[in-house]
Amino acid sequence: MAKARRFGIGMDYSTTSKSALRWTINNMIESGDMIIIIHVLSPKSDPANKQLFQDTGSPLIPLEEFKEINVSKKYGLIPDPEVLDMLDTVSRIKGAKVVAKVYWGDAREKLCDAVEHLKLDSIVVGSRGLGVIKRVLLGSVSNYVVQNAKCPVTVVKGTQLSKP
Repeated sequence: MAKARRFGIGMDYSTTSKSALRWTINNMIESGDMIIIIHVLSPKSDPANKQLFQDTGSPLIPLEEFKEINVSKKYGLIPDPEVLDMLDTVSRIKGAKVVAKVYWGDAREKLCDAVEHLKLDSIVVGSRGLGVIKRVLLGSVSNYVVQNAKCPVTVVKGTQLSKP
């Protein structure tokens, strides 16, 4: 049996991050693999647990706990039913282990930090499809991660893919 792999998914509940999750489930996940849903919240957000975990991010939150609204709210998140359904399905059908992790700060830097802290085999992010000028002015998270992450990076464009 092959070694279980660790896949990080950058998640902000946008259409493109949901497409990245869907793509990963459909194309990469095998039995025993781990999916780590990585949320990066604004450093200005102020959930109760932020002070404890500001530097290292939250502890890994198992799917069963993450589905509980009170647990998610402790970390400043409002879970998305579509994402939870995809995660629950991949956990049951493919036997993947699913956890979540929350960071606070710049998404570009925190996603790259997560690669090292979580020892990811690969990270998957969505692309908003910014034009050249907007990408230069606003900065592209996906482009930064491609250039700086120390593992393979997959960028999924925001097209709709079939559901798992």
